[in-house]
Amino acid sequence: MSNELVTENKVIVFQLKDEEFAVSVQQVGGIERMVTITRVPNTADFVKGVINLRGVVTPIIDLRTRLGIEESPYNESTRIIIVNLEEMEVGLIVDAANDVMDIPSTVIEPAPEVIGAVNADYIDGVAKLDNRLLILLDLKKVLTNEEIGELKMVEGQ
Repeated sequence: MSNELVTENKVIVFQLKDEEFAVSVQQVGGIERMVTITRVPNTADFVKGVINLRGVVTPIIDLRTRLGIEESPYNESTRIIIVNLEEMEVGLIVDAANDVMDIPSTVIEPAPEVIGAVNADYIDGVAKLDNRLLILLDLKKVLTNEEIGELKMVEGQ
């Protein structure tokens, strides 16, 4: 038996179009049902606006739009995943939040140049589990520092 320690990465798995993505549980503050979003003028097209989440004004991003995946109407399974990014909370609109799981670090591979329609710049790696392929998103790369700065201004309105 090997003494090698296999680290587990606990992730939230969510759906965008036909792909399954994952983000570290440590970055997730919660998963909310879709609510009315207040539009904020003069923001990037992927910034859908803000919501008041338990007294905190939280900017909301449509992750499909941000990653260049065609938009789709929101429905019953649409969720907002609240993530912590650069000391602020941001909501990511996803098609569905599927489950929480542990991914052994041994099944994570570096990202190929392109996966489906998603640019490899946003990807931390891919995990092959049984018959599933999970794309591990690097939230720090999904938004640039400049975009985070804009969101902080939106949050402060």
